[in-house]
Amino acid sequence: MAKYSVNNHSVDNIISWISSGEIAIPEMQRPFVWETSKVRDLMDSLYKGYPVGYLIIWKNPDVKLKDGTLSSGKKIVIDGQQRITALTAAIAGKDVVNQQYKKVRIKISFNPVDEKFEVFNPAIEKDSKYINDISEVFKPDFNSFNFAVKYGELNNVNPADVSNTITKLTAIKNNSIGVIDLDSDLDIETVTDIFIRINSKGTVLSQADFAMSKISSNEKYGGDVIRKTIDYFCHLNQRPMDLEAIKENDKEFAKLDEFNKIKWIANNADDIYSPAYTDILRVAFTSQFYRGKLSDLVNLLSGRNFETRDYEEEIAEESYRKLNEGVLKFVNKTNYDRYMMILNSAGIIDSSLIRSDNALNFGYALFILLRDKGIDSNKIETIVRKWLVLSVLTGRYSGSPESMFDYDIKRFNLNVPEEYLKSVELGQLSDAYWDHILPERLNTSVSSSPYFKLYLMAQVHSHDKGFLSKDISIEALIANRGDIHHLFPKKYLQNNGHNLRNDYNQIANYVMTQSEINIRIKDDAPNVYMKKVLDQIDNQDPYIGAITTKEGLEESFKQNCIPKEFVCYTVDDYFDFLKQRRYLMAQKIKEYYFSL
Repeated sequence: MAKYSVNNHSVDNIISWISSGEIAIPEMQRPFVWETSKVRDLMDSLYKGYPVGYLIIWKNPDVKLKDGTLSSGKKIVIDGQQRITALTAAIAGKDVVNQQYKKVRIKISFNPVDEKFEVFNPAIEKDSKYINDISEVFKPDFNSFNFAVKYGELNNVNPADVSNTITKLTAIKNNSIGVIDLDSDLDIETVTDIFIRINSKGTVLSQADFAMSKISSNEKYGGDVIRKTIDYFCHLNQRPMDLEAIKENDKEFAKLDEFNKIKWIANNADDIYSPAYTDILRVAFTSQFYRGKLSDLVNLLSGRNFETRDYEEEIAEESYRKLNEGVLKFVNKTNYDRYMMILNSAGIIDSSLIRSDNALNFGYALFILLRDKGIDSNKIETIVRKWLVLSVLTGRYSGSPESMFDYDIKRFNLNVPEEYLKSVELGQLSDAYWDHILPERLNTSVSSSPYFKLYLMAQVHSHDKGFLSKDISIEALIANRGDIHHLFPKKYLQNNGHNLRNDYNQIANYVMTQSEINIRIKDDAPNVYMKKVLDQIDNQDPYIGAITTKEGLEESFKQNCIPKEFVCYTVDDYFDFLKQRRYLMAQKIKEYYFSL
């Protein structure tokens, strides 16, 4: 049996559905991103009777109310919101919310003589041949006869011709648009698959997009406020200068406590963790519902009873309440600042050091969960730090993150957190891991692996200095975008037959150093440039900022995991050197992990 239907509906019907609330397209579901020229082109296509693509609409399940009656679920636009928004802007004269969250009017002008649409501008305003705003024509009280007479006199054209053109223009409301109605029984995975197959642009509908549309559509339980809280927080984190604009353009929200709880982010200088709405959703949902699959969130917000498979109002109401709590805990300044402190204390001082958004998200969800449990703050810091690093070390959330989120949060919730952490450590981080598996994982190029970043985190945590540097720390080099140097210079390796990028860009061939030192090393073999270093130490004439003693050189080698024999190495020793250094780097990461 088909789980969808395909019908044609008039433009007028679609606009009336929006006005009546039958279809949910909340103001904040997504800012209007179309160029105004696309709105013009849409109106031109409808005027000429061209197809404008299908809308995809999914009906929320009917919900059993507390009195036992059923409430018909609203319809949510899965694909086509920009087209519908364009229609309501051009024909109904409604404001749209642009990407700066400002309410603006998009006026589409029309020339009845040439039958030409244009975006309204000052030149058109002075041109008597144009109707400045076609939404005026679609108003119920618009008198087409009087307009045609006045327009004909002003522009010396036949009023009858003008009247015929206006009739053709207003007939746009009767033109049909294809609508694919998806059955309420379809799960989120099926709806997503249908969207991907139908969408000609290959756009991916993520489960987070689906969930956000769902949240936005429910004003009864404050979904619209939840959505704005998430959206504005993310926006202000990226564009703090828009704070006053948001206050001015959304005065109702600016009066709410939620706005007061997020506006601090506009003054936040820490950009290690810059969450998108997907991240906030995942953290809030995982920490409060002890689940990891966003499809479950969509079902719960619909009121799904997983045991009876019915949809109940009480479950929907409770789900919106819990989600709101989770979002407010995410945006809470104290929580956020403490989590940033944990990241810093683990050596994560820059966003470039950790590429796994999933690891960061689960870390924050775990932090909130442990705080909710009332666990001592020192224990929380230790558990979260170690779990973050363990997650990156093992690639825990790189395969099927939702399944692992679900698995881990349930066990952290049901077990003593320290014991669960310990059990995973024993299973994942054995001696064999540190001595064999991790060194083997380091056997790759920097561009394709997170392990060099992890190694730098270990160096930051240990307060190590750059290679051959007397005073400049790894932390300072990262902060100031210092040089990443090839210990066996790339040109030297290439000149000696090692032309493969995966050979010369090996993780174990990289260190961070000052640019002055990097420049002095040039393309010499290690035994050549290290002899110069030793000679300059003996002559007390070191590189600018470089170490000045042999003890300092020995410590620099130790901090940067370089074998002592490196001072004698030539190209013939390269692969043996890589093997030695991979092992030393793995041991440093091990020491770092257990020091957390």
